[in-house]
Amino acid sequence: MIEVRRKRHENELHEKYMQLYHNEQCYEELMQSLEEAYQNRPAELRRLDNKREKEPNWYRNRNMLGITMYPKLFAGGLNGVIEHLDYLSEQKITYLHLMPLLKMPHPYNDGGYAVEDFKQVDPEIGTNEELEKLTKELRKRGISLCLDVVMNHTADTHEWAMRAKRGEQEYMDRYQCYETREIPDQFEKTMPQVFPETAPGNFTWCEEMHRHVLTTFYPYQWDLNYHNPKVFNEMIGNILYLANMGVEVFRIDAVPYIWKELGTNCRNLPQVHSIVRMLRMILEMVCPGVILKGEVVMEPKELPVYFGTEQEPECHMLYGVSSMVNLWAALATRDTRMLKHQMDVIHSLPKNCYFVNYLRCHDDIGWGLDEEQEKKLEIDPIQHKEYLYHFFEGTYPYSFARGELYNYDPVTKDARSCGTTASLCGIEKGGFEGDLEQVKQGIQRVLMMHAACMSMEGFVMLSSGDEIGQVNDYNYKKNPDTAADSRYLHRSPFQWENAEKRKKPGTVQHAIWNGLKQMEEFRREENCFGETAGISTWDTGNSSVFAIRRTAGREELICLANFSEYGQNAWLNCLEGEYEDLFTGEKLEMNSVWMNPYQYRWCVKK
Repeated sequence: MIEVRRKRHENELHEKYMQLYHNEQCYEELMQSLEEAYQNRPAELRRLDNKREKEPNWYRNRNMLGITMYPKLFAGGLNGVIEHLDYLSEQKITYLHLMPLLKMPHPYNDGGYAVEDFKQVDPEIGTNEELEKLTKELRKRGISLCLDVVMNHTADTHEWAMRAKRGEQEYMDRYQCYETREIPDQFEKTMPQVFPETAPGNFTWCEEMHRHVLTTFYPYQWDLNYHNPKVFNEMIGNILYLANMGVEVFRIDAVPYIWKELGTNCRNLPQVHSIVRMLRMILEMVCPGVILKGEVVMEPKELPVYFGTEQEPECHMLYGVSSMVNLWAALATRDTRMLKHQMDVIHSLPKNCYFVNYLRCHDDIGWGLDEEQEKKLEIDPIQHKEYLYHFFEGTYPYSFARGELYNYDPVTKDARSCGTTASLCGIEKGGFEGDLEQVKQGIQRVLMMHAACMSMEGFVMLSSGDEIGQVNDYNYKKNPDTAADSRYLHRSPFQWENAEKRKKPGTVQHAIWNGLKQMEEFRREENCFGETAGISTWDTGNSSVFAIRRTAGREELICLANFSEYGQNAWLNCLEGEYEDLFTGEKLEMNSVWMNPYQYRWCVKK
């Protein structure tokens, strides 16, 4: 079978490899390693490959429902996750993204993104045997496992880095190391800093080597040198090793940064796309049941290049970062115009562009809004950003949110926001003040935000804890290893005692759990949520009400969401005939639809 797949790709793979590396011997070594990986692939996974070759768009199915979590926080580690799989099956989860779990240094590891060993599970989280057991149990339940693969760098305690520190030239060549500041200074002229406040500069002095090492992110994360074909070959080997353990989706982290070139900003260079394209071809040759999800934080109009073309595809899907940001901005401003514009841009992208949508994740909310569009709407970008992060911090008058700032820069007035969905939507504030009406409205905000997210093109990924309304955990401040990083406000242990309350009517947990379950069931049932559905935003004549129209053949579905705490009327004058709200059963005319505070409606044409 690999020979058939190899013939399909070998000319292009060889051409791209030689363009980058001009090294026939390394290419032959790569091809030998692919053959070995294929031979080592378990029969059960080969059967999955064969099935998915016949259904290449399996990840676009309307049954897809994802959740992301830290295995240690969720259940103490991989073994705990295995023991709680019934909980995921109860939610009908089909896609589980476990946050970084490969061997890492402690305590400083950038949340697991400093990797010491790409082929070994971190002992604090579990073992390789537990990971393989988990993937087998997940497959039985129809759940695909997603893991991060950090392509840009290793930990400075990785074997390669340790050998480089001992002066072994072969391993020094796997990084970018310089005896003097001459070349680093040239890089710094055009290379932006990722964390100018917390990790200034792009190079770190290594005393053991007496070299300046390229470290784009943090000093303990050494950037890999992809000019060296051995780095590419070895990283491919790591990915295939994990694929053969049963990983079905790889989130390729920090991929825009992996190729460095003097005189450029060292981001999104053409060579990056050659590398991602080669990775895609290699997966299709060895394990076509495995797909790529890219982490690319850019404006939507700049994203299509990471999907490649129909003839030369790259990533299967990307994160819908801009959708997440604009959903929260709309909630704070009660104004959906920016959200509508952003979705219009996404809908205009080529059909091979597919997104994972989410409200919250392990990271902060960075307020990267479309400044040109803000100006067209007469919104001051700087004042707007300041309003948003103060609103979600809870310091703005009458804010319902409770959160914290991340990476606040007093000079540029830039900042990001942290907090769980429940806390940002007002449940924490209402609970603290003992105000049941506030809590009730907070629940409605949580559900409305999820309904709006689920109405978008792509599939939804929940953040573990959101399904039971988990609020911020301020205990991170007591731990010296995490106290300086406000992102740990929402990176907290899963509250299993609260999860049990999902079965008890009248609780926050029951209301959110069952509200989400109802939406998820409608998504699975309605053809208008299928992968071939036509999708467009719709003008409601009211900036507080967001609308998406979905069609499948003659079937039609209108998704409405009121982002205001006041009742609003929506006018969709061009839509004629009678519709039925799936949630309430009401019969409606779209030319005038009343929306209660934070109400969401999914209306099918009768």
